[in-house]
Amino acid sequence: MKKKIDEELIYEKHHEQILKQVKNDPYAQSLGIELTKFEAGFAEAMLEVQSHMVNAYGTVHGAVIYALADHAFSVACNAYGKTSLGLSTTIQFIESAKPGNQIVARATEVKRNYRTGFYRIDILHEQNLIATMEAVSYRKDHYFIELDEQVQV
Repeated sequence: MKKKIDEELIYEKHHEQILKQVKNDPYAQSLGIELTKFEAGFAEAMLEVQSHMVNAYGTVHGAVIYALADHAFSVACNAYGKTSLGLSTTIQFIESAKPGNQIVARATEVKRNYRTGFYRIDILHEQNLIATMEAVSYRKDHYFIELDEQVQV
């Protein structure tokens, strides 16, 4: 019989190692995305919209909003050190943002089990909700950190 693993304990014991791994995202770094909060099942990331990130109408391109939301989702679903991949996402664009605006994505875990995780990501400019994303992750049977026997119950 497989031993159950205490993922909250993994997060607590390996926080720094997990944080180092999830922050190592060259694409997010190239866009200027900054991880501002990291907790078990929660992540917040911020981006200042640059002039080259807009569409033909002068508002932030949907792909930029999506990239910010996807990064926050990725960090939140990998917070327990278990390799997790995006399985599906649905995003709704509500309002626009412009160059110079700071936009923030907050990814919150709704539920997770052994193989899947469910997340809601809100994207805001100041206190205005500009987009929302629902996301599902596939949780592989692999931890990207070295586990010790103490996390198994």
